[in-house]
Amino acid sequence: MSSSEAPQVQLEPSWKAHIGDWLLRPEMRELSAFLRQRKAAGAQVFPPGPQIFAAFDATPFEQTKVVILGQDPYHGHGQAHGLSFSVPPGVPVPPSLLNIYKEIEADLGIPRPSHGCLLPWARQGVLLLNAVLTVEEGKAGAHQGRGWEGFTDHVVDVLNREREGLVFLLWGAYAQQKGKVIDTRRHRVLKAPHPSPLSAHRGFLGCRHFSQANEYLQRRGRAPIDWGLPPPAAL
Repeated sequence: MSSSEAPQVQLEPSWKAHIGDWLLRPEMRELSAFLRQRKAAGAQVFPPGPQIFAAFDATPFEQTKVVILGQDPYHGHGQAHGLSFSVPPGVPVPPSLLNIYKEIEADLGIPRPSHGCLLPWARQGVLLLNAVLTVEEGKAGAHQGRGWEGFTDHVVDVLNREREGLVFLLWGAYAQQKGKVIDTRRHRVLKAPHPSPLSAHRGFLGCRHFSQANEYLQRRGRAPIDWGLPPPAAL
C-alpha cells in the first residue's frame, strides 16, 4: 500500500512519521493487492477507499488521549466510515452504539444523541480504531486474517511505547486480547464486556468507563472528553 498503489489512503502526517514504514511491508502490499482483486471481482468493500484511514485523519498521533478498540467495520451499505462504532449522520444508530449511549447517559447524565456519528469524539483525541479496517457488504469478518491485524497491533504497540497517560477502553475479549501489550503503569486500561446486545448486560452497562476516563485525564492535567454529541447539522 505504497504511495504509488493507494494514494487515496495516505496517512495523516503525524501518524505517517510513527507507523508509515509498516505500510511498505510485504504483508501490506499483499493486502493492497487483495483489496484491488476483490473490488475488480465486483465486491462492495467498506468503507470507501478515502475513509479507510479516517480514524488517523481525525485524531493525530500527538493529540490521541483515549483509544477505543473495535473489531470490524460495519458491513451494511453506508454504515462504515472509518471510525469504530460510528456511522455517518442519517444512518440508524447500531445496537452496540445505542448501548454505549445508554451507558454515557447513566454515567454522566448526557442525553442520548439522535445520530451515530462519533467524529466529534475523534476530534477531541478519541482514536476510534478497528482491528480490521475493511469489510465486504453483508460479510462480517470478510477481511480478517489478511494483514490488517498486524498493522493495528503495531499502532497499539507504538502508542503504548511512545506515548504516556493514554486511556484504553477495551470492550470484549477480542479488544482485551489485542490490548495485552499495554503497559498499565504508563496508561489507564479499562475493561468491560462488549456493548453488543448479546453481552452488554454482563457488565458493560454500569462500567462507568466514560467518567473514569475523564477523571484519569484530569488527574494528569489534560482536558476531559465531552462525550456529548452535537446535532448532525453542527458536525
